[in-house]
This record gives sequence, C-alpha cells and structure tokens, in this order.
Amino acid sequence: MVAKRIIPCLDVHEGKTVKGVNFINIKEVGDPVELGRGYAIQGADELVYLDISATLQGRRTFLSLVKRVAKEINIPFTVGGGITDINQVSALLDAGADKISINSAAISNPALIDSISGKYGSQFVVVAIDARVEEGLWRVMSSGGQKRSNRELFEWADEVMTRGAGEILFTSMDHDGTKNGFAYEALSNLCSKLSIPVIASGGAGKMEHFARLFKEGGADAALAASVFHNGEIKVARLKEYLAEMGIDTRI
Repeated sequence: MVAKRIIPCLDVHEGKTVKGVNFINIKEVGDPVELGRGYAIQGADELVYLDISATLQGRRTFLSLVKRVAKEINIPFTVGGGITDINQVSALLDAGADKISINSAAISNPALIDSISGKYGSQFVVVAIDARVEEGLWRVMSSGGQKRSNRELFEWADEVMTRGAGEILFTSMDHDGTKNGFAYEALSNLCSKLSIPVIASGGAGKMEHFARLFKEGGADAALAASVFHNGEIKVARLKEYLAEMGIDTRI
C-alpha cells in the first residue's frame, strides 16, 4: 500500500500566507517561507503554495517566492495561481518548483493540460478543482472560487485525467475552513472513478477527520491549512495518530 501524504497548504496573497473560510474572510497568518520550513521540520511530505489572487488580478505567479522556497526548504513543493501558458510553467520549474498546479486556465483552455504533460510529463501536473454543491450537483468554480463554470466535478475530473494530469487536488468549497470534516462521500466517489492520485482539501478540523478521510474517502493525500497554521494540529503528532489508527504514512 502506498503511504498517505500530509500536505500543508499555504495560500499566498501579496507575499503573505493567508487563510479564510469558504474562500472569503481572508486574514494573514505568517511568512510563507518560514511556515514552510517549520512544516518540513515537523515531517510534512510536501507543500503547496497557491497565489490565490493571481488569476483575479491578472498577474503571474510569484517567481521570487518560488526561488526562496527552493533554496531554503528541502521537501517537494507545488506552485499554483495565475498559470496560463507553458512558458510560465517552464519558468516555475526552472525556479525550483517540483510540480505546478493549474485551475482556472485548465477550465478555459483544457488543452493546456495536454501541453504541459506532453512536454514535462504527467508527474509535474496537478489540476486543482474547486467545487461546491448547487442544485444537487458538484459545480466546478474558477477564479479563486468566484466564477461558476459549466463543468461538473466528476466529468471534469475524468477529462483532466484523460488529458494527462498526474494528480487532482479537489477542494470542497462548502467545507473549506469550516473544520467540520472533508467531503467524504464526494471524495470516495471521485477516487473510485479515477486511476490517478487525489489530494483532498477542505474541512480538516481534527485528527479524526484525516483518519476518516483515508479510511472512507480513499484519498491519497490530505491537504490542510488553518489547523496547521494555528498550531491546532502538529504534522508529527498527526502522523503518529494515523499510525495508531493503522494508516501508513511517510515517517
């Protein structure tokens, strides 16, 4: 069995790590490099850095931060936010990112997934999918959760996989920041339909939520932000707890 991964997420706005609830009510929580270094020391498997306002503001993702992270942190990290073309991907990977994450650009131009995976390989491509339930359907959102697309979660995830994505990062906007648990049923359905890894995001509040995610949701990795940023859950202790629950993680 492949070990489950624990991935702290650092949403970055104007150079600072921030966190909100349901994608709104944003507040600063610290320096992204310092926080990332701390998580690496605690035993995090990977990090995800998302420039959450890049798409809305029409600017490119933060190359200078990527270079700092690559220089100072010794675990793999993924970068996303505002990536719209293959040249940006090249620049980010050259700057030291291990993987890139695309979201809004993939929705508006699905062929971008093919281009990136074709040039660099699927292992470098994470497609982030933000979705919420509307009229009984999981509707995919874009632009940092601000715009409703015409995509439905499960059909879009299947297309993303077919086009060459190596992983999917699924965030339930309905659960994001609530600390009431992940979208277990949706995740279980999603994982059963796909043959690529799924990273679950949105709703982590206590260690039991992670255990239930891996046992019931079938996700390959769990991503969380506020519970780590606030010190409510320590990565090392979470891994100990998961081991006690019979769940294999990378130690």
